[in-house]
Amino acid sequence: MTSVTVKIPGGGKTSIPHFPIDMVNANERAASFTKRSIKKQSKMDALYLAIEMTDLTTLEGMDTPGKVKQLCAKGIHPVPQHLLKDVSRNYDFREIPSVAAICVYPSMVKHAVEALEGTGINIASVATAFPSGQLDLRMKVKEVEKCVKDGATEIDMVIDRGAFHCGHYQKVFDEIVAVKEACGDAHLKVILETGELKTYDKVRLASWLSMEAGADFIKTSTGKVSPAATMPVTLVMLQAIQDYYEETGKKIGMKPAGGIRTAKQAVHYLCMVNEVLGTDWLSPDLFRFGASALLNDLIKQIFKQQSGQYYYDDILSQD
Repeated sequence: MTSVTVKIPGGGKTSIPHFPIDMVNANERAASFTKRSIKKQSKMDALYLAIEMTDLTTLEGMDTPGKVKQLCAKGIHPVPQHLLKDVSRNYDFREIPSVAAICVYPSMVKHAVEALEGTGINIASVATAFPSGQLDLRMKVKEVEKCVKDGATEIDMVIDRGAFHCGHYQKVFDEIVAVKEACGDAHLKVILETGELKTYDKVRLASWLSMEAGADFIKTSTGKVSPAATMPVTLVMLQAIQDYYEETGKKIGMKPAGGIRTAKQAVHYLCMVNEVLGTDWLSPDLFRFGASALLNDLIKQIFKQQSGQYYYDDILSQD
């Protein structure tokens, strides 16, 4: 095993472990979680938990205040009240929970804050020149400070993958440290963009570098690059979190983002989290899904579990 040494605030240094990852083993172990089968009440509990862990996101050039407010309304009440009332006439449903967070561009933070006031739902904002990360650090920090001032409770930053691939690990580390400081009380999610890191070795190194620099969460992807979240990549990151926790006692959160579209996939991810990290991580405080398309399928599967029948896609908004 080798290591990467970086300077830390205060003048000291820290060594970050860097070693080859057995790709075949990681792929096979990740695949094993897709063979888990949970039934009845345990499955229903997993579906509800996945909703509570979902970050609803709109990150498009055509985003408007109205679209953001509509998404916030869906986050508060994932099932329209008239539909829930209609379905509940024949079946005894638990109340469908709100999502964990609404994630928007910096310019939309104020609109999300207004729409979510009093709900307890987090307001997340992408920052630091999302999705490329190619911007001067001073401007990145100013963007983060504005987001927090406007009311963001979570910041999703992207690392500079160009610097990382060039081996400029100190630059990547220093940027995360600076952004974390700018976050104040807001939580920091560090996006690795694993589809551009290419190898599991680099994914693990970037994960540990981010955690050591102050990340509250590590996140796979922006959703703008393919492949986004995959189970093997997420497994590598979960194992890094496990090792970091064993070494430091710090619990770091995980967020796979992009490409998770079905309730079945979500349940597989939750099985993996449970077996790798344990039940403490089965909480929105330490695990999130960055998968807006997932929400509707989770709701449909809840309806199916309760009623025995499938519902059409168009019973729910497609935002």
